[in-house]
Amino acid sequence: MGKKKIFFILASFFIVQLGWSQKSFPILESAKNSINYKGNPTNATDRKSLAFSDKGAWFGFGFLEPTEVQAGFSGPFLMTEQNGVWLSPSFVSLQLKDENNQEVINWKSSLVSQNSYNSHLEQEFKNEKLEVKQQLVFLSGHSALQKTSITNKSGKEITLFPSYDSNIFLDDLQLSKEGKTLKIVSTKSTATGYIQFLNSNPEIEITKQGYKAQTEKLVLKPNETKEIVVSQTFIFAQYSWKNENEAITKATFNIVLSNTQKEKEKQLAQLIAKKKSIYKDVVYSDLVAKLVLTLQNNTRIAAEGLKHGGLFPSYNYEWFHGFWAWDSWKHAVAIANYDGELAKNQMRALFDYQEPNGFIPDCIYRNNLLEENNYRNTKAPLAAWAIWKIYKKTKDVNFLKEFYPKLKSYHNWWYKERDHDQDGLCEFGSTDGTVIAAKWESGMDNAVRFDDSKILKNGEKAYSLDQESVDLNSFLYAEKNYLNKMAEVLKLTEEAKKWKDESVTLKAKIQSQFWDAETGWFYDTTIDGKTLIKAMGCEGYLPIWAEVATAEQAKAAKVNMLDTNSLNTFVPLPTLAANHPKFKPEGGYWRGPVWLDQSYFGINGLEKYGYTKEANELAHKLIYNAEGVLDKGTTIRENYQPVTGKGLEAFSFSWSASHYLMLLLEDK
Repeated sequence: MGKKKIFFILASFFIVQLGWSQKSFPILESAKNSINYKGNPTNATDRKSLAFSDKGAWFGFGFLEPTEVQAGFSGPFLMTEQNGVWLSPSFVSLQLKDENNQEVINWKSSLVSQNSYNSHLEQEFKNEKLEVKQQLVFLSGHSALQKTSITNKSGKEITLFPSYDSNIFLDDLQLSKEGKTLKIVSTKSTATGYIQFLNSNPEIEITKQGYKAQTEKLVLKPNETKEIVVSQTFIFAQYSWKNENEAITKATFNIVLSNTQKEKEKQLAQLIAKKKSIYKDVVYSDLVAKLVLTLQNNTRIAAEGLKHGGLFPSYNYEWFHGFWAWDSWKHAVAIANYDGELAKNQMRALFDYQEPNGFIPDCIYRNNLLEENNYRNTKAPLAAWAIWKIYKKTKDVNFLKEFYPKLKSYHNWWYKERDHDQDGLCEFGSTDGTVIAAKWESGMDNAVRFDDSKILKNGEKAYSLDQESVDLNSFLYAEKNYLNKMAEVLKLTEEAKKWKDESVTLKAKIQSQFWDAETGWFYDTTIDGKTLIKAMGCEGYLPIWAEVATAEQAKAAKVNMLDTNSLNTFVPLPTLAANHPKFKPEGGYWRGPVWLDQSYFGINGLEKYGYTKEANELAHKLIYNAEGVLDKGTTIRENYQPVTGKGLEAFSFSWSASHYLMLLLEDK
């Protein structure tokens, strides 16, 4: 793993004599605690706890469980390390003592509440003498501000001595003191950190476990409130610490929090206004907030090898700290509903690595190591769909101009590198000649349809599976139609006609070769197109979504999609029909579990063919029967058990949240 350049700054312990007030933000209030961030990280790689993040920051925080609570938030969880690590159980944890060096408040017995919002975190403590409220909000993609408000509820003046005592999990850090600054250097990477104290003269002590810091005493008169603000910053070398430090110094916590709340309230209000008429109830508004928060927690600003910002599939899963092509296209479509620039950058992030022949790598990481970035395969061609959806939301013609030639190159690459017999129908494949990478290219790694697949060589670094896939060619059909629309907007008349002609030709091939009238489903075929590979799976949804199926074919496929013995399971539209002998609903990965993208394609396809009632019924089951989707305190999962609804695989999964959001909103 390559060395990371991290700048860790904990800045500005300063005290101000301001009261705090919080305006009413009804949407944020209704949706509070939609995700449970409580947990007690016991080591650097503890994955049991979730973390709140915002503004694209590469770090996050949570709450310590009431049994272990301190006057500080859990973490930070650092994603500046490739797979993510907890720096500490609570790195900025306040202690309050009196002149006799006695604790004046027991945090565990005094805990009143812990609440999370899309905008911030807050927790409150109270005993007979003091009320203590802590809030944490992100100032930027580099810095978070933590404010502690302390109110004297007694009838007497109280003198307090605030201090910080922190232990760290990581053994590769060297701490040193330089005046008011605590300097942190990593021996395993190029990471450098600073703790700066502003408007204070702290006494800093380096310990074997971490650090201690003693700040000036606080004197509180009866009913007086004083505030302590701490900033925590993690900044990559490509950004200016000087500029960030100036922003921190100028920041006023209450203004930063209020602005963030206004921003989130407005964002959610605009999204809620776009909900389909059948989803007007407040429970769906709260779900929208939860979905957006899931995407928010996975958003990262540009850093090193990731030249544009975008989303992780899941920050919580250790191998998902990068950008994947297929995921990115889906994220971008959802994000375009509320953040057009982030959606554009999510697309740019992968196209930054487009090769001269048009190829897009499967995934890229921040450290940009060749052995970690995956060039063994690409992913199914959904990029033009995403670009067109972003354009429809932003009306940015220059964005189309930017991407149209790149999309043409990527689209044409499929026919040059993945059409073994040059019959105009493509196959999934790999660049390294392995079957496993070819299966990865489909995105459905262990799908039953690939059980007997073999690899064929097309050319240098170009291999195909020995079967033609209905989903791949449906995606390519949709891409031709989106490229046609783009060419028309760009007034490229001849190119628009070429795309239209190609789509007509491909449509006839798909309708003929992949359809089985006997079972009413679309299947992959052998490469010669003569034999259907009859495993009724989610790839059969794609001709309906792409609107390549005839009206009769869509009607027949609908029967299977509504059959409770087949595809209409408790959580509907699984990756393999329930009556298939190889159906494995739990632990089956792509051999049974429900993946939200595929279910969405099926439901959205039914809507396109006019089966609105049936589509809504399936969507209702998808929302209500998948474990925890509508519940407070649960997280959106990577996939779901189709028979029981149990959540499976990774937590806080972006493309699941993206497709749920697409289901709820009007597609305009």
